[in-house]
Amino acid sequence: MRRPAAATAARPPRMPSPDASGVLTSDAPAQTLAIGRALGRAAQPGALVALRGPLGAGKTQLAKGIAEGLDVRSVVNSPTFILMNEHVGRLRFFHVDAYRLEDPSQADAAGLFDERQAQGVTVVEWADRLDGWLPDDRLEIEIEPDAAVSDHRTLRWRASGAAAAQLAAAALVKSALARS
Repeated sequence: MRRPAAATAARPPRMPSPDASGVLTSDAPAQTLAIGRALGRAAQPGALVALRGPLGAGKTQLAKGIAEGLDVRSVVNSPTFILMNEHVGRLRFFHVDAYRLEDPSQADAAGLFDERQAQGVTVVEWADRLDGWLPDDRLEIEIEPDAAVSDHRTLRWRASGAAAAQLAAAALVKSALARS
């Protein structure tokens, strides 16, 4: 006997895969900023976004967008010489720049990662310098400039872990669909 439609149990929402990846393109700094804003709006406490790419790729532009999406009102600049800036917004925004670190253990010695970040959002520029020291659950974004077109960027992202996959699904996949 078939159950009436009203008696059928609702299916739980489908969770994104804990390991997801994709590619976005940006044709202008404003577009990179908008992608960051989408990430900031969707971010939940404890989110970590690891940015990779050469000098001038747009890592700080993306970080500024994330800060805007978190409603950060203070000026966000790359914290290259002080390693980390903390900003107040909807959630605390921890902006780390690992460019000057010679060894990942220096991040630990400098106190760059602590329990406060579990209640905020952490963005790490030059994350490749901290390989092996970042949490497993993170969203990695590699930004590649196009040598032929100065403002064009390819953003390759990979979410590792359930929280990062949810962030990617809420912000990056949604951004990609909106642009198609």
